[in-house]
Amino acid sequence: MSVRELVVLGTASQVPTRHRNHNGYLLRWDGEGILFDPGEGTQRQMLRAGVAAHDLHRICVTHFHGDHSLGLAGVIQRINLDRVPHEISAHYPRSGQKFFDRLRYATAYRETVALTEVPVDADGVLAATKTYELEARKLSHPVESYGYRLVEPDGRRMLGDRLAAHGIKGPDVGRIQREGVLGDVLLDDVSEVRRGQRFAFVMDTRLCDGVYALAEGCDLLVIESTFLDEDVRLAVDHGHLTAGQAATVARDAGVRHLVLTHFSQRYSDPEEFERQARAAGFEGELTVAHDLLRVPVPKRR
Repeated sequence: MSVRELVVLGTASQVPTRHRNHNGYLLRWDGEGILFDPGEGTQRQMLRAGVAAHDLHRICVTHFHGDHSLGLAGVIQRINLDRVPHEISAHYPRSGQKFFDRLRYATAYRETVALTEVPVDADGVLAATKTYELEARKLSHPVESYGYRLVEPDGRRMLGDRLAAHGIKGPDVGRIQREGVLGDVLLDDVSEVRRGQRFAFVMDTRLCDGVYALAEGCDLLVIESTFLDEDVRLAVDHGHLTAGQAATVARDAGVRHLVLTHFSQRYSDPEEFERQARAAGFEGELTVAHDLLRVPVPKRR
């Protein structure tokens, strides 16, 4: 059975706290694992969450501030220590190539795994597989930052009543799915579009076009809400979002499940993020993330 879920490894911004590790998020998507923004301590959080190096297939770094990337060195070395048998791709802003190189080769170790570097320097599709396309969109932060989005191709949902009305059953169902026509019956006559699932990961940024493009129509949106609304000036000055801003984006983009994360250490009451998100008018499913949380991708519409 395919598994699609988010495993939250860390939720702190800038510095860890007693209860929050630096950033780290693993998206399980069928048989693949995509690791986003491995901050310091990610390798240990993976252990606590039951995530192995063998589970990783891609690493996506939004930008090269330490709380989003200092864990790269340990994760890459663990991948090699465990001799992961498959290729792993790494995506990150091309402008931060020197930082990626330093982290990849921070200390001596034996390279045993094919790690393919696929840096990002513009909006667009980074990779296409049978089950998703991975896209990037530029964000607004003091250093160059990109958000990531997975889009599953649309499929078809066969409609039993229409199949029966046309007398189509057994092997003929598969035949019309493959060929698009059976006699004088078209596939459109007995099926409807099944919209593919969509996931987006939006970290350090001010409000900008890229945020909205990433969030549009998402089933699951993971988005930073570093500040509460009363500190919106700090958010703008430092290139971040407030809880209300993140929720407004989700509301306007038709997001089904909103996950708020990347919280400033100045706040002690996580429930206030939820209150402000609801006050902004978001009515979908809402999660204020905590470390080691698992969030399933919502079922298809």
